[in-house]
Amino acid sequence: MLKKIDLENYKIILFAALIIRIISALFSKGYGMHDDHFVIVETAASWADGIDNSGWLPWSKQSIGVPQGHSFTYVGINFLFFKFWKLLGMSDPQLLMTFNRIAHALFSVLIVYFGIKITALISTRKNSVLVGWILALLWVLPFLSVRNLVEITAIPFLMWGVWLLLKNDKKYALFYAGLLIGVAISFRYQIAVFAIPIALFYFFKQQFRAFFLFSGGVTLTFCVTQGIVDAFVWGYPFAEFLGYALYNVNEGTRYLPNSNYFMYFFVLMGLLFVPLGLLFMIGFFNSRKLQPIIFVPTLVFLLFHTFYPNRQERFILSILPFFIILGVIGFEQLKKSQFWNKTWSISLNIFWVINIPLLLFLSLTYTKMSRVEAMYSLHPFNLTNKNLLIEASAETPPSMLPMFYANSWSFKMSERIVPLDQIEDPNDNKFDFILFFGEEKLTKRIEAYTKLHPNMQLIKKCEPSTLDLLLRKMNKHNANQYIEVWKTNTSYK
Repeated sequence: MLKKIDLENYKIILFAALIIRIISALFSKGYGMHDDHFVIVETAASWADGIDNSGWLPWSKQSIGVPQGHSFTYVGINFLFFKFWKLLGMSDPQLLMTFNRIAHALFSVLIVYFGIKITALISTRKNSVLVGWILALLWVLPFLSVRNLVEITAIPFLMWGVWLLLKNDKKYALFYAGLLIGVAISFRYQIAVFAIPIALFYFFKQQFRAFFLFSGGVTLTFCVTQGIVDAFVWGYPFAEFLGYALYNVNEGTRYLPNSNYFMYFFVLMGLLFVPLGLLFMIGFFNSRKLQPIIFVPTLVFLLFHTFYPNRQERFILSILPFFIILGVIGFEQLKKSQFWNKTWSISLNIFWVINIPLLLFLSLTYTKMSRVEAMYSLHPFNLTNKNLLIEASAETPPSMLPMFYANSWSFKMSERIVPLDQIEDPNDNKFDFILFFGEEKLTKRIEAYTKLHPNMQLIKKCEPSTLDLLLRKMNKHNANQYIEVWKTNTSYK
């Protein structure tokens, strides 16, 4: 049956990309890391409920009174999303996030679409097909594409803008390209590092009309999204951008430092595995003369993040499609050699053999499962002004719990990480729910609290997913523990 499918048909590639992303949206629940949930979802959803849980808004009780350096563009779009569905009466957190992931899945197909379009424009159809399949089925992309990560969600705007400036077949194409890349920057400020070399390319080429059109488009979008919006919120324009710059000058250099200056090179190569990732890196640098208008911004973006002290793997994801495109077209010249051609073919086969199982595993994986399920088990209850105890006296201190899944913002959470023999109840034995983290000494811990709360009743046992367990075995600081949720008063509903 597979032989009857035209694997070089762009529609087939896009359909495959859509299907695997929808699968990921439906089955890969939870969240990937802190920022995609707590920075975006918790903030936006709390706004939709009339609460400022993250303290971003100057008029809220939770506000610290100064801009924290977060662009309102992407979180604002998520706010509108949650507000729309809640006005229609949808309040179930899991259902809301399923719709949210589906929306992201549909939008992310544009990464594949423009990856094909860009490659077909600057190279051969054969190369565009390969780029399309890699972007469609790269093991980590569907999983990441359905998360609320600005590094990923900004990519379609960035690629759309690059496609317009490469095609440049209309009078104001470069202006429109600037508008779109400006949107990407408003999602994630660091993408300005990609846009500036494009503007400088036109300037030093003395293509001043192109320079002003492109720069004007970027500036207009940035002024609207960051100037007008921030002036409304804070009373002066670019407040959050200035807060972001100030934070990174004062604090950013001390946050997650890493002395490995090859880290991002390894990340890009590692996503494509060895040896194919190494061949892509060779192809990437070999493309420098073929497509400097894409190569230079991509390299500058890579180098900027390499030398800036604050390093996290996800920061480099915004240029992953360009690395793949340039890697394919740059290596094409080397394939004239029989050795390199055979090496490429073998490496590509190895890639697909490893990639497909990982793709299926990750696209079906529920991440941060125990934490999400623990809070979701509480969503049927009215938690307003209730007290929750996070009991982790025998485990590594737990990470933040996602309040969004409890469908409430007005409850208090206390943590206990002291040894069990020091047990005491700081709230006069009036905890309404207790969440026991970890299986170590679990029976003894539950028995101790049963003496304080004789009517305790088990609500849910929350197991971590296979991936969560694997990550915890690799690093005990990954707080992906088993969790039991108990209600202290059986008459409470």
